[in-house]
Amino acid sequence: MVVANRLYNSSLTSEQFLFYEMRIVSKQYLEGKSIDEIIKDIKADNLFQYPTERKMSRIARACQRRVLALGNENLIHELANASVEVAKQVNLYAMMRYSRLVREFMTDLIGEKYRQQEFSYTRKDINGFFSRLQEQNDDVAAWSEQTVMKLKQVLTKCLIETEMLDSIKDTTLNPIFISEELETGIRENNDLTALAAFNCFR
Repeated sequence: MVVANRLYNSSLTSEQFLFYEMRIVSKQYLEGKSIDEIIKDIKADNLFQYPTERKMSRIARACQRRVLALGNENLIHELANASVEVAKQVNLYAMMRYSRLVREFMTDLIGEKYRQQEFSYTRKDINGFFSRLQEQNDDVAAWSEQTVMKLKQVLTKCLIETEMLDSIKDTTLNPIFISEELETGIRENNDLTALAAFNCFR
């Protein structure tokens, strides 16, 4: 298993789930376009539908890094073309492949809950996850309270996007089913520890 970014990174505060943007970038990537060509197209047609161009380049580059982190052409194709439900699971996996923080949140906290059939998910759980990281890692310990609070919101929203949680106030994880396409891609990547994050233990 390779996580593209071995350092803990707080960029998730601005580079969130980005599903709509990831669909666009993955489609253009599959057409063989370079990142500069992708950015040019996004700006020319305002494909992200942002009010200004200021964020477009940065978000497009972030999306491309996640697409590349998937390391699997079949999964990139699913991200670009599959149903929303399947593609959102693939998008979350792309985030796990790129971000150590997302990876550990999804495998160490959410995956363990699925493994133990322990479906409660409360503020205490995510607070405990960040407390452990802060004790273990100086970079995480240096993040401001505001940054950590934002990251907790983004990670929880990832669960909502993939229907693991019903809402921001919900305290029970849904026992989801991994899509066949994602399971196949994870196995092709020999990234078996990622399966737990999607409630898959076969």
